[in-house]
Amino acid sequence: MMEGLRSKIRVAIVVIVSAWIGILALYGLLKPISNGCIMTYMYPTYVPISTNGGVSSAKYGLYLYHEGWKKIDFNQHLKQLSGIPLLFIPGNGGSYKQVRSLAAECDRAYQGGPLEQAFYQEASLTPEEGGEDMDIAGFQLPNQYSRRLDWFAVDLEGEHSAMDGRILEEHTEYVVYAIHRILDQYEESRAAREKEGAAAYGSLPKSVILVGHSMGGFVARAALIHPRLRKAAVETVLTLSTPHQSPPVALQPSLGHYFSQVNEEWRKGYEVQTTQTGHYVSDPLLSRVVVVSISGGYNDYQVRTKLESLDGIVPPTNGFLIGSTGMKNVWLSMEHQAILWCNQLVVQVSHTLLSLIDSKTGQPFPEANKRLAVFARMLRSGIPQSFNWMSSHRSTYVPLKDVKNATGSQVHPFSSCPNNVHWNDDGLDRDLYIQTTTMTVLAMDGRRRWLDIHKLGSDGKGHFMFVTNLAPCVGIRLHLWPDKGKSASEMAASKRVLEVTAKLVQIPSGPAPRQIEPGSQTEQAPPSAVLWLSPEDMHGFRFLTVSVAPRPTISGRPPPAASMAVGQFFNPDDGKRDLSAQFMLLSSHSQKELLLKEDHPLALNLSFTVSLGLLPISLSLTTTGCGIQRSGLLAEEVGDMENSRLCKLRCFPPVALAWDHTSGLHILPNLFSETIMVDSSPALWSSTQGSEKTTIMLLVDPHCSYKARIAVSETAAASRFLLLYSSQIVGFSIAVIFFALMRQAHAWDLDLPMPSMLVAVESNLRIPWPFLLLGFVPILFSLFISLLKSQPLPPLASFVFVSTICYVFANGSVILLVLVSQLVFYGVAIIHVFIKSRWQECEGNICLAFLHWFINLSSGFFSLKVRYTGINCCVISVFDVKWHNQLNNKSLRPCLALQSNRAFENS
Repeated sequence: MMEGLRSKIRVAIVVIVSAWIGILALYGLLKPISNGCIMTYMYPTYVPISTNGGVSSAKYGLYLYHEGWKKIDFNQHLKQLSGIPLLFIPGNGGSYKQVRSLAAECDRAYQGGPLEQAFYQEASLTPEEGGEDMDIAGFQLPNQYSRRLDWFAVDLEGEHSAMDGRILEEHTEYVVYAIHRILDQYEESRAAREKEGAAAYGSLPKSVILVGHSMGGFVARAALIHPRLRKAAVETVLTLSTPHQSPPVALQPSLGHYFSQVNEEWRKGYEVQTTQTGHYVSDPLLSRVVVVSISGGYNDYQVRTKLESLDGIVPPTNGFLIGSTGMKNVWLSMEHQAILWCNQLVVQVSHTLLSLIDSKTGQPFPEANKRLAVFARMLRSGIPQSFNWMSSHRSTYVPLKDVKNATGSQVHPFSSCPNNVHWNDDGLDRDLYIQTTTMTVLAMDGRRRWLDIHKLGSDGKGHFMFVTNLAPCVGIRLHLWPDKGKSASEMAASKRVLEVTAKLVQIPSGPAPRQIEPGSQTEQAPPSAVLWLSPEDMHGFRFLTVSVAPRPTISGRPPPAASMAVGQFFNPDDGKRDLSAQFMLLSSHSQKELLLKEDHPLALNLSFTVSLGLLPISLSLTTTGCGIQRSGLLAEEVGDMENSRLCKLRCFPPVALAWDHTSGLHILPNLFSETIMVDSSPALWSSTQGSEKTTIMLLVDPHCSYKARIAVSETAAASRFLLLYSSQIVGFSIAVIFFALMRQAHAWDLDLPMPSMLVAVESNLRIPWPFLLLGFVPILFSLFISLLKSQPLPPLASFVFVSTICYVFANGSVILLVLVSQLVFYGVAIIHVFIKSRWQECEGNICLAFLHWFINLSSGFFSLKVRYTGINCCVISVFDVKWHNQLNNKSLRPCLALQSNRAFENS
C-alpha cells in the first residue's frame, strides 16, 4: 500500500512540474515580441530574365529587381545592365519578392554615398582570422561607391525546402544555372549596347555575390561545391538566419544526409591539395571564398544561433558568425522573417556590400582577407565579440602596424583626429588638475582635465575606464603625455603625445532626455561611447588628459541637452561578482539583492555559472543615493528628491554589456529593469566547457549608490527550455511511450493482467539501478574517447541535469496526455450512456412534452426534413399537424402510421 501511495505521489509531482513548465512556457511564447525594428519601404519592379531551353527545372524563374515608381521598358533596362551582380535565394516557403528590402536600400545607399565617417575604434581581424598577416595600414574603406549593385532573385515557387533533401538538390541545380545565366546576361547586354554604337564602360563581372535567407543560405553554399559551377563564379556568400551545422528539424533522412554531404565537401575545400606522397599541388579549392553568417538572436525561434555557426565548416580566415544584437548600428534581436526587412540591419548590410567593391577596378576585392576585413569593419562593433576586457589586458583586435609617414616620423597605431578639427589652447590657467580617481564632466566647458597616471593609478587601480555621450574629436579628446606640457607641439620628437580618442568604442544609447525649457538642466544623458585603457596601453606615459570642447552657441536656438563624461581609475577585481547556479535557482523564488555603495567601480563584472540562454534573469537597478548628503543641502530640502529628480540629474543611465560564447555580444542601454537573455544552447553534449557561462559588465555611475535586484525569469526560462530542448523532449516522449507499450506486450505474452497505459508509464519512473548504470556507460565511454583525442570535455554536470529535467518533463507530458485522453473518453461515454438511456424512455410524457416544446420553439427558425429511420419515429410522434403537413416524403408514411396507432392505443 505504501508503494502505491509513493507511486501516486511520484506521478503527481511529475505532472505538476510538467504542467507548470508548460503553462509558463506558453505564456512566454505567446506574448508579442517587440524587436524595435523600423520598417523598410520600397517601389519594387521585377524584371523577368529569359531562360534557355536546357534549364533543369522549368518551373523556377529568375528576376532582376528595379527600384522606382516609374514604369520602365524591360528590354531597354536589361541593355543598360552594368553593375555588380548579387543573387538572392529565398528560404523555406519564401518568395523571390523578399529581395525588395535589401535591393531598395542598396539603391538608396549607392545614391547617398557611404556612411558618415566616425572617429570611433573600428573592429579588425583577430589573429585567428589572419589579422597579423594582413597589411591593414594601406587598406581603407572607400570614400565613395564606384559601382551600383544589381540584385537578382530566383523564384523557387515557395517550395518547402526544409522538408526534403531532394528539394534542396533541385534548388541547388537551378541556382547554379541562375549564376551562369546572370553572367551571360551581362555579356549579352554589353553586346547589345555595342551593336547600337554605345561606348563600352566598366569591366564585365567575373563572379556573383550570393545572399541567402534561411535554407537559401545553405543552398548558396551547396551551389559552390556543385561540379558544374564555373570556376571563380562565386567568391562571396552572405547568409541571414541560415542553419549551417544541421537542419532545424530533420523530417527526412535525405535532409540530414544532404547537409552532411555538403558540409564534408566544404571541409575538404579548405584543405591544401597534395599528392599521395604529401607534395604540394595547389591552394585549397575554396581559399578565395568568404562566408559571413548573420543570426537574428534570441527572438529567432525557428533557427538557433548554434545552428548558424560556421565552426568546423569554414575556417576563421574565410568567415565568421555575427549576431544582430552585437552588430554595429543595429544592436537588436529580430525574428526569422524580420531579418529581411528590419531597416537598421538592412541599411548596414547594404553599405557593407557596396564597400566590397574596389574603387580602382570596379569589381569586388579579389583578396579574401580584404573582403573579410570589410565585413569585420562594417558589421562588428569595436567591442570584442568575446569578453576579454576583464580576463586579459590585451585586446584581441589587432591594431594598425607601426608605419612611418612621409617625413619619416613614427605614426602611432591609433590615428589622431583630423586636422580640420582644431581647438584653441587657452593655456594652463584653463586646466583642471583632478586629485581623485573619479572625474566627471557635466558640461562642455572648453577645459582640459589632467590625471596623474602614477598617482591615481596606484594601489592596483591601473585600469582606466571612460564613458561619455560627447562625440569624439568634435566634443572630446583624450591624450597620453610622457611629461607635463602646455601643448603637444612643445614635446620633443622622442616624447610624442599619443592621442587615444580613436579608442573610444561606440555603444547604443537610449533616448536622450527631453529639455523642459531652453537653458534648463535635464536628466543625465545616456552614454554613447566607452573607452578602456589597460596598464599596457598607458605604459611609458605619466599623464592622461581629457579635453572638452566649448559649448557651441547658436543664436535663436536652445543650447544642446546635457553632456556628460565619467572616467575612473579602478581595479577590475573590485567589481567582480561570481553568481553560482545555486544563487540563480534560489533567486527564482526570492529576489537577490546586490548593494553598490558610492565610489564603487564604474565597471561591475557579473559572472554567471549558468548561461542566460537557459536561465534568463530579470535585472533591475534602483538608485538609492547620489552624494546629496555631501552637497550641503538641508535634510528637509532633500526629502524624496534624492532618489528621484536630483539623482536623475546627477547619475547617467546604466548600460549592460553581455558576452556569450555562442551568440557573442549583447548590449542593453538605459538599463533600469530588463530581462536579459542570450541565444545559446548550453548543456548539450556537443557543447564545450565554458560555453554554459555568461558574463555581464554593468557600466554604472560611481557617484551614485544602487540596489541591484536579480531574479531568474520563470516565464523566459520555461520558454527557452522548450525552445532549446524540444527535440530531446520529443525523443524522450517517444521512448517513454514505447517502453509503456513494451510492458503491456510483456504482460500479454505471460497471460498476466495487462497494466493500463498510466501504470505502465508510471513504472518508467522507477528506474532500476542496473538500467541507470547502463545509461551512464555511453557517457563514460564518450568522456574516455574525448580524453584520448584531447578534445574539450563537455559540461557533464549541466548535461546530466538538463537531460533529467527533459526526461521528467517527457514523462509528465505523456501522463498528462493519457489523463486528458481518459477524461475525454470518459466524458464521451457518459454522454453516450445518458443519451441512450433517455432515448429508451422517449415515450414517457415528460420526454414527449420536452421534445414537443423544443420543436415548437425551433420551428420558427429551422425547416426540418426527416428521413425514415428507427430514431426518427420517436421524434415524429410529437410533431403537430403543422409539421405533418410539411412531411411529403412517402418514405415517412409508415412511420407516421405507426406513431398514430401508438397514440390511439395510449389514449
